[in-house]
Amino acid sequence: MKKLSFSLIILLMLSSCLFSKGEGYKRITMDEAAVLMQKEEGYILLDVRTKAEYESGYIPGAINIPLGDIDERVVSSLPDKEQMILVYCRSGNRSRQASDKLVKLGYKNIIEIGGINSWKGEVVKKQ
Repeated sequence: MKKLSFSLIILLMLSSCLFSKGEGYKRITMDEAAVLMQKEEGYILLDVRTKAEYESGYIPGAINIPLGDIDERVVSSLPDKEQMILVYCRSGNRSRQASDKLVKLGYKNIIEIGGINSWKGEVVKKQ
């Protein structure tokens, strides 16, 4: 009986560790994001690539805050920490890093959507 109780306690401790290490943000595909953007309003579409990458082509409506600029100063650009923010980059690596940073800054509704490489919709280019 003691072995069973000890095993149960260990199992509970391990499972709580696994669940508490969650990313703190949601991850969806670009296809799912396209559907979400058609249904939802009031979200921010955040491109975290460099300015040059952004200007070479971005998803319509996206704002650009490069990954390296996401810190405490970003709060003035994104004041509503409850607002839905869809985060993307070129391939998905920087968007995950940016989503992690935003969660650590207290943002509650972050959705990481991967890279523009997977985007099948319109792309705007800055002249």
